[in-house]
Amino acid sequence: MYKSKTPEEAVKVIKSNDRVYIQMGAAAPQSLIKAMTARHEELRNVEVCQLHTEGEAPYADPILKDSFHVNSFFIGPNVRHTLTAGNGSYTPVFLSELPLLFKNGVVPLDIALIQVSVPDKHGYCSLGVTVAASLAAIDSAKHVIAQVNTQMPRTHGAGIIHISELDTFVEVDEPILEHIMSEPSEIEHKIGDHIANLIEDRSTLQMGVGNIPNAVLSRLGNHKDLGLHTEMFSDGVIDLILKDVINGNYKGVNPGRALATFLMGSKRLYDYVDDNPFVEMREADYVNDVQIIRKNPRMVAINSAIEVDVTGQVCADSIGTRMYSGVGGQMDFIRGASLSPGGKAIIALPATTEKGASKIVPFLKPGSGVVTTRAHTHYVVTEYGVAHVYGKTIEQRVKALANIAHPDFREQIIRDYYEKKITY
Repeated sequence: MYKSKTPEEAVKVIKSNDRVYIQMGAAAPQSLIKAMTARHEELRNVEVCQLHTEGEAPYADPILKDSFHVNSFFIGPNVRHTLTAGNGSYTPVFLSELPLLFKNGVVPLDIALIQVSVPDKHGYCSLGVTVAASLAAIDSAKHVIAQVNTQMPRTHGAGIIHISELDTFVEVDEPILEHIMSEPSEIEHKIGDHIANLIEDRSTLQMGVGNIPNAVLSRLGNHKDLGLHTEMFSDGVIDLILKDVINGNYKGVNPGRALATFLMGSKRLYDYVDDNPFVEMREADYVNDVQIIRKNPRMVAINSAIEVDVTGQVCADSIGTRMYSGVGGQMDFIRGASLSPGGKAIIALPATTEKGASKIVPFLKPGSGVVTTRAHTHYVVTEYGVAHVYGKTIEQRVKALANIAHPDFREQIIRDYYEKKITY
């Protein structure tokens, strides 16, 4: 039904001045990426659009800046250097709205590099571990190059595409990129304890990848009838699903299913989701839609931050003026959980940085981006406790947030805020 090409043959369709989209996360098609980069001498001014991708990003080498420019919608570690090296840019966008950039022609695409499962007997492939904006990219791009991988799991949901929607095929047999988490620290376990105490039975969870979400999940073994509606999940949910702690029975949307838009984890995760109808993969403009999220009763959104000021402003995408990650889906789920009946919107972070500086601050660093505004912030959690600031005055917030900072900084935080505050 289709004729396979080598990666080198497939990427010959890419021309100078093209805009190329790379599928995000663990689905980043490594063979196509390497073949495209190998053509750097004959390509100029190719814009590579992406969110966080696992694996290598050789096109992001500053030496190749005349050939490739990286446009990140969420900045991953493999391309973070491009923003200071001059061969990369950052486009802030809610994950829920990223597909619209492609669908509406705001960011027109020439090429989409994607990775799919082998087609079934009817000619349908699965986008596997990443749907997100992939469908919009496939529909919008002038030419779609698919890396057809025998090891890509077939996931259920919206990420099913017929081979007639794909233009060029490259067959590979290679492991899906794994994202292995370390064991949560003592501090992260304390944060996990505080958050687990906020989660009621029959709640629906959103949480990302990382040690704090894993610490939370490790504390939920005695909970009952939880649901999962999240932009992504990792290995930490598997045991809770197998124990029937997470069953989705009381969700307001897609009941009885775990809903996500991309997955990152170990081979155990990828094997678990393969042909598993309990896991439903949908587009980001569905999974992250505030109006859909809010339909889940007791929706609990757990998101991280780089720093939080004592009025409740949350910086999550930059360290001062230095861009670090992205807006992602934080506001989508913060707002959705806030509007959910009995929902809880939680920002979780250690009280201090690895260098010992406070992450609860009187004022954000100059140039910091506010991802979640003070009006959207409900709960902030550190290892020292929980600050519930929704409906609280600024003065009440200052006290509550200072109280969950590291004890060494509490008095100084309050003093600095009131000494430097300007009253108009």
